Amino acid sequence: MPIYEFYCAPCHRMFNFFSATVNTEARPLCPQCGKSVLERRMSRFSTPRKSDREETGMPDMDESRLERAMEHLAQEAESVNEDDPRQAARLMRKFSEATGLQLGPRFEEALHRLEKGEDPEALEEELGDLSEEEPFVAESRSRAAMRKEQPSVDDRLYFL
Repeated sequence: MPIYEFYCAPCHRMFNFFSATVNTEARPLCPQCGKSVLERRMSRFSTPRKSDREETGMPDMDESRLERAMEHLAQEAESVNEDDPRQAARLMRKFSEATGLQLGPRFEEALHRLEKGEDPEALEEELGDLSEEEPFVAESRSRAAMRKEQPSVDDRLYFL
């Protein structure tokens, strides 16, 4: 019986939700503001490893959060069917959500269309080769600064 952690960006607060079954798709509304659909977060039980990562040109972000997301998604990536664009798109979407990195507008459009099952070759023909572009965009400074601060944690347990 898992407990899932969710984050509300407007409230900058973490919430814990109990589920009687494994439920990887549910995204509840914020118990505090009731307006925001919550963002699933990695649980704190995972332990990030230190690394001497070189500069990659990616936007500033919490490196430990990136490492946790990579560890979590690496196992899932092994079972992705490369011939199914929807699976690859879902994996990329989960990576973006887990790390907090926002996709650029052209990548977001391509990902949205892949999720709908459009042909990757037809998309490449229409949108051009996206591999030459930086996939992520930097967040606005105020949002980025807010994310660097640890969110407050609601110690209550909610039902999913």
